[in-house]
Amino acid sequence: MNQFRNRSVDDAVDEAIAYRRLMDSLSEKRTEELDYWIKRKNEEGTLHAEWYEYFYTEHFGLGVEDYAGLHVLDIGCGPRGSLDWAENAAERIGLDPLADDYRKLRPEGYQMEMIASGSESIPFADGHFDIVASFNSLDHVDDLDETISEIKRVVCPGGYFLLLTDVNHKATLCEPIEFGWEIAQAFTDVLEIVEEQRLEKPVANMYQSIRANIPYDMEDKTQRYGVTSLKFRKPLE
Repeated sequence: MNQFRNRSVDDAVDEAIAYRRLMDSLSEKRTEELDYWIKRKNEEGTLHAEWYEYFYTEHFGLGVEDYAGLHVLDIGCGPRGSLDWAENAAERIGLDPLADDYRKLRPEGYQMEMIASGSESIPFADGHFDIVASFNSLDHVDDLDETISEIKRVVCPGGYFLLLTDVNHKATLCEPIEFGWEIAQAFTDVLEIVEEQRLEKPVANMYQSIRANIPYDMEDKTQRYGVTSLKFRKPLE
């Protein structure tokens, strides 16, 4: 009996240690993310977001008018005000664990609602959003499987998921998730692919690389970054 009791205690201790390590790692990750944005703020003065409208609209074959009356979610929105342009939307939500800290970096405020939450547990009902977007954030999440499950859950039937992300990179503290082009298939049990682009990444900035519009050479087996642009739609029930 004591042997089983000791084993149970040992398991509990191991779990507690593992949990503490996870919390320490997440804290370190959040700190580095925030430090990055503080540096950007100091360098830029104002954290502008002019390019977001293009990527939400023209890049994905949509117009500003298509957002009229819609409920829109940006996962891992950052501090720039990515949905400030969408004045005709019924609801525009930015979801980010650091949302409360970001408000301090942007004293002029936001034209969107900022919610401090991870993508692993999105605080909205099933099918709440007409458009969900993840721009340069999917490899930043804490748990990829849970995030993907939540994205598929909160997109409404007939709604869209817009994904822009780096692929084929090694994990870092702030970008701990590794995946390749196969990431598209992780969504296709619920969402259908409407449009997919595989692009080279000639410069460090993902958005500039997308604008360069250089198709990824799949025959070149050199280990290197790429960028995938995916537009998904949830079929009508």
